[in-house]
Amino acid sequence: MIAIYAVFGIAALLILWRVIVGPSILDRAVASDVLLTLVLCVLGADMAINHHTRSLPAMLIIAAVGVFGSIAIARFVARKDNTGQ
Repeated sequence: MIAIYAVFGIAALLILWRVIVGPSILDRAVASDVLLTLVLCVLGADMAINHHTRSLPAMLIIAAVGVFGSIAIARFVARKDNTGQ
């Protein structure tokens, strides 16, 4: 289990690096989506290892936030591109 948590931790650090350094807003948006997916994987792994379903509502909320955040960023970038022409 220590190896699983270590891999998740290293992945989170790399993703946070991309969120901070990302050269464009789209790079940061993709990195934040990947970070939310990583959090979902950690919660899912915890549920599988400890044989419970208490994390399921949190997973659903995190997934919804990720989807709506991606839609909002895509609309913002599309609107920004249309006004620039």
